[in-house]
Amino acid sequence: MMQSLIKSLSRTSRLIMMVIIAVMLVGGAGCKSKKKAAEAAAAAAEKERLEQEMAEKQRAEEEARRKAEEERLAAERARAERERANSPENQLNNYFKAIAGSGNTTSANRSIQEALGMFASPETPVLIVISQEGDQKDYDEPTTISKYLNYLKDTGNNMNRIQEIEYDSAGKITVLELVKDY
Repeated sequence: MMQSLIKSLSRTSRLIMMVIIAVMLVGGAGCKSKKKAAEAAAAAAEKERLEQEMAEKQRAEEEARRKAEEERLAAERARAERERANSPENQLNNYFKAIAGSGNTTSANRSIQEALGMFASPETPVLIVISQEGDQKDYDEPTTISKYLNYLKDTGNNMNRIQEIEYDSAGKITVLELVKDY
């Protein structure tokens, strides 16, 4: 009987051992699953963080590109404005205003001499359009730039605007066409 009891205990202890091992395996598998789940969550969080960083980096790069483009356009506008201000047409208009609006002869003569420097010669023709229909233009009596500038000085009346300028290879004005502003 004792042997039978020992056998029975032996079987029971084997059964208990198997149950303990099975519980440990299930519990261990549960820990591994939890560990894998935690690792997956951490990887997902890291992926999300990296995606947010990339999106923020892309926004910052786009903002930098946009600002650089705005600065380039502003610089281009400023350059174009400087070029327009320094254009021969604008310079000539400024001379015309200065000569016509000059309060004294000395100042007007100085402006005339400076303006004449823009022309191929003091005898450069000045054509004043008095009427135009389509391509057909009617001109006032032709004059020279020297006479026209002295006319501006004498009358103080600058009522013509530049319509067309022709240049020679040296960049000097060879023909000036004005149109009457009424």
